[in-house]
Parts: sequence; structure tokens; C-alpha cells
Amino acid sequence: MSDSAPARIQPLATLPLFHKLSGATVLLAGRGEAAVDALAWKADLFTAAGAHVIEVDARAWCDDDFAGVRLAVGAFEDVTQAGAFASAARRHGVPVNIIDRPEFCDFQFGSIVNRSPLVVAISTDGAAPIFAQAIRAKIEALLPTGFAHWVAAAKLWRAQIPLRQAGSVLRRGFWTAYAALAFAQPHRRPADEDFDTLLEQAGSPAAKRAGRVSLVGAGPGNPELLTLKAVRLLQSADIILYDHLVSPEILDFARREARRMLVGKTGYGPSCKQDDINALMVSFARDGKHVVRLKGGDPGIFGRAGEEISACRDAGLAVEIVPGITTAQGAAADLGISLTHRDHAQRVQFVTGHARSGALPKSICWEALADSDVTTVVYMPRKTLSGLRDAAMAAGLDPNMPAAAVFSATRGNSHRIIATIATLPEQLEGIDEDGPVVVMIGSVLSEVEMASAGIPVVTQTDAA
Repeated sequence: MSDSAPARIQPLATLPLFHKLSGATVLLAGRGEAAVDALAWKADLFTAAGAHVIEVDARAWCDDDFAGVRLAVGAFEDVTQAGAFASAARRHGVPVNIIDRPEFCDFQFGSIVNRSPLVVAISTDGAAPIFAQAIRAKIEALLPTGFAHWVAAAKLWRAQIPLRQAGSVLRRGFWTAYAALAFAQPHRRPADEDFDTLLEQAGSPAAKRAGRVSLVGAGPGNPELLTLKAVRLLQSADIILYDHLVSPEILDFARREARRMLVGKTGYGPSCKQDDINALMVSFARDGKHVVRLKGGDPGIFGRAGEEISACRDAGLAVEIVPGITTAQGAAADLGISLTHRDHAQRVQFVTGHARSGALPKSICWEALADSDVTTVVYMPRKTLSGLRDAAMAAGLDPNMPAAAVFSATRGNSHRIIATIATLPEQLEGIDEDGPVVVMIGSVLSEVEMASAGIPVVTQTDAA
């Protein structure tokens, strides 16, 4: 072998291995209250793996304790005792772990995600166990509990004679289809007929699996505000048709093999026609693909989801809708307000700033916008806000009503303009920025004004 040949695997700090411990004997040794506490969860862990646990905590351990032992774990405050236990274990050929003393360890315990028989372990080579726990929490959130049923079924199916006698190409096709079905329907228990269906699909390469469309809300921009279901669908997508306002950090959640296509619409700028987007969704799904239509905010709030749902249903395609956190909610969170503060607003209304023509929609109820007991959120308001203000004020809206424009809500570059509805449109026109913006109108915004000025907020109830 040439010394210059590139390494197939990058260096590993530790090699992850999974031990079969059912019926094996494990030795736990330590003295004192601290040792007992440290070994307690190790005992539970080994017991869960089916091991027979010998605990030596009321006396000093001896060499005979290592007879027939598969693994040994010790907890010793004294370094000499720790070293002696580790040396004795190695003399008997028993791998050893000394808690909190990595210099004596042959193996380490990782943070575990338990979907047994699916098990995930995370190691930082002992450097940052709290960080490993945080990573485990992320994986816990993303990994459906139903995967345990799918892996259990796989253990049974692998032994089935038709699959064992099949050629390598058919087996690979079977397990590829199995993985796709498990990701698509993770929360149900697989049935016997699933095995037959998957085997039939694997044996008929020309037969296309049924495609589907998922309309997924990406939220206002911050990737941490994605729903778990949105992440799971991104990780199972074949095609992702995404909007201009979807941040790159959100696309990072998609599986590496997924094809990503920008079909975004920018206000008053070049846009992909809606009919073309519908045709792409239908075409890819008919080709057996899982298509994720990824939209900023919530797909059902001015996201043209209705037209896309109709296109899919007219084509006989399954369509799933996954809501996202709305831009209105994200903007309110950035401002630190409640959209429905009971001392200010009894309802919330979402209004679009322009119709198909680009002008203000003719169907806006101006009296509703003039209501002093409502919080109004205006989407896509850049070019029409002054006209909306004028019409609402003519219908009775107080010109001194607090208003705010929030740019790039929830993102790292989020910022806002706080004004009155009478003055906000002109201030907004002076901002040359490509990011998304929403305008909020209502007395709930007086809370923002007072908080910014350091003035204690006194509600009507308090004043009474």
C-alpha cells in the first residue's frame, strides 16, 4: 500500500462499539456514598441491556471478583485505588472504566438515545459530557419514537426466506424502500403486508412508488423555530421547492441528496409564476418523488397554499400541510409584545398589502382596520402602506395609533421602526432593504414604546 494513499476514514478519538450483554456478568466496585450514587445509573444501564450486575460496595474488591466478568466499572476518589482496580481488570482481560478518570479507562459511556433496538450513542471523548447531553436532546427531538417499531420489524424481516434468497440488488432495493416508508410513516407500526409490498416494489424496478407533496411552513427565518415535523419532512424529501425568504440555515436541515429548487416570489420583482410552481409539484410527485414545498412563515397565511392544494388534489396526489410559526408571531416576539393583550386588543387580523394586481385589495374592510380594539398585521406592505393608512384613517383610524415595521423577524439582523400609523409609511419608504417586512398596527404597541423609554407599564386594570 502506498504511503501517499488518502485515508478512507479520518482519525477517531474513540471507536464506537456496541456490546451484546444479555446474560453477561458486569462488575461494579466503589466505596462511599459518592461512589454508590455514581454507579447507580450504570447499574440501571447494564440491567437494561440484560446483564447480570455484581455490585461490590460494602467491602473491598478482590481478584476473584473478576472471574467470568465481561466488563468492569469502578468509582474511586483515591487515584491509587483507581489505578489498582484498573490494573487488576486488565490482568484478567476485562475492559475497565473508572468514572471521571479517563486516564484509566479502556472504554467510555456515551450519551444514549434509546429507540431500542435502534440505539444512538454520542461521545466527546470525555471532553464535554454536558455538550454530548445537549446533542442527545437534539437527536431525541428529531428521532421519532416509532422508529423502534420499524427496526424491530426489520430484525424479523431480515430472517424471512424470500428476502434471504433474493439477490443483492433486490435486497438493496427492499431496504431502500423500507427506509423511505419508515421516514414517511414513522409513527405507525409496520404490518406483515408492508413486507410483501416492499418486496414487490424491490422486484419491479420499473414500478414507481407513489409520490406526494408536503406544504411545509419554514417559520419567519430563525431555524430554531422550525417544527420537529418540518425537520423530519425536510430530511425525507426528494425535491424541495423553496421560497426566496427561506433562510439558508433552514435548508441545512434537508437531507444531502435532496434536490433544491428556488421558486421564490419577491414583491414587485422577478417571480416564478404560480402555475409553473404547481406544474413542478405535480410533475415531480407523479414521478414518485416526495416534494416539499417550503414556505416562509405559515403556508396558510398569504402563502398561496390554497392554489397549490387544489393543484395537487386535482392531480390525485396526496398532500400534507405542516403549519409554521407565522411572521406575525415572530415579529411580536421580537417586539416583546402579546398580539392579544387583554387591555388593548380583543382580536387580531392579518391583512395582505396587495392583491394580484399589486394594488391594495378591494375587499379590505376599512372599518375593521379602524377599530381601536384590534391588532392588525399587514403582510407585503412596502408599496401600498401609505394608501392603506389614508383609507383606514378616512374610515376612523386614529392617526396617533402606534405602529411598527419589523424587518427580518427572528433573524440575527432583525430590526424595527416604531412610529405612529400617520408617520410610518414615509419612514418605511426610506428603507432600501431586500429582507421581509411586516407592519403591525394597534395599541398593543404602546407597550413597546413605554418599555423602550424605560417607563413602567401600567395597565387599565392596575390603574383601576
